[in-house]
Amino acid sequence: MSKPKIAIVVGSTRAARFADVPTQWIAKIARSHADIDVEVVDLRDFPLPFFDEVASSAWAPSQNEVAKRWQKKVAEFDGFIFTAAEYNHGPTAVLKNAIDYAANEWNKKPAGFVGYGSVGGARAVEQLRLHAVELQMAPVKSAVHIAWADFLAVRQGEKKLEELEHLNQAAAALVNDVAWWAKVLKAARQADAVAEEVKAA
Repeated sequence: MSKPKIAIVVGSTRAARFADVPTQWIAKIARSHADIDVEVVDLRDFPLPFFDEVASSAWAPSQNEVAKRWQKKVAEFDGFIFTAAEYNHGPTAVLKNAIDYAANEWNKKPAGFVGYGSVGGARAVEQLRLHAVELQMAPVKSAVHIAWADFLAVRQGEKKLEELEHLNQAAAALVNDVAWWAKVLKAARQADAVAEEVKAA
């Protein structure tokens, strides 16, 4: 079985976003993990309109060409780590919209989160975990929460994320969890596919 492929999804598209900093940091840590392949997926490359389809793609094919391209990209991966900014006690609208624009492509794959902002993005991450469960994903327990003091120190150039050992430890645990679940669930999905082929034969 080939190594699971993990997407690091950049969950903000603002020109002044902080997301690039934790994205580069967590991607470097993830790429050092021997058991997975890693790709950064930037929502700026998928300029989705606010959801405007007749139904979820679980029930009807999407008509929007960017949505189709997004769904194809999501389907390539065996697991996901999302950067999650917190705005007004929740995740960014652009990330929730992107999640809503795919359906079956998320199923039976792990999801992990790197939160930042007020209270380390904890409320945004908890909401995203609920969305992940509805999409039959497996949100992992480990997460990274870049608390406000750390966020400001990094934003103002006083510190780098890699200098904050408590965050490095949290990131390593997150990547380990996502890698483990990605491997297990990929094998299970492949076993299901084989069983379906046998049933159809």
